[in-house]
Amino acid sequence: MLISTRGRYALRVIIELCSHGKGEFVPLNIIAENHESIVALLVKAGFVEGLRGKKGGYRLTKDADEYSVGEILKLTEGTLAPVTCLEENAESCPRSAECKTLPMWEKLDTIISNYLYSVKISDLLKPESVSDWVI
Repeated sequence: MLISTRGRYALRVIIELCSHGKGEFVPLNIIAENHESIVALLVKAGFVEGLRGKKGGYRLTKDADEYSVGEILKLTEGTLAPVTCLEENAESCPRSAECKTLPMWEKLDTIISNYLYSVKISDLLKPESVSDWVI
């Protein structure tokens, strides 16, 4: 699985907003120009909200521990599946009944999802806790 620049930027935007107070609006120029399209996607998904005007900006709609890395990456990537046959709404593979590798891919998919959904944005704000993360 390869996480795109878009996915990494979405995480950076959420982390940037977390570093400010939950109720504080952060101007887009502080968030960074190359993150502008990501902010629009996050607003549309309800992860952040915006306020126009001189004191406007963007802020989180939830606390940092209510956002998982998995949900943000799934929003930006569309899927976390390691192979196309496991993507949501994928057409049924005619080889799935005799596919020797399918169980491996299914287990990897479960591991990836469980792990990424277990990591909260609040965990990323305290990097000293990285060694405590369960794989």
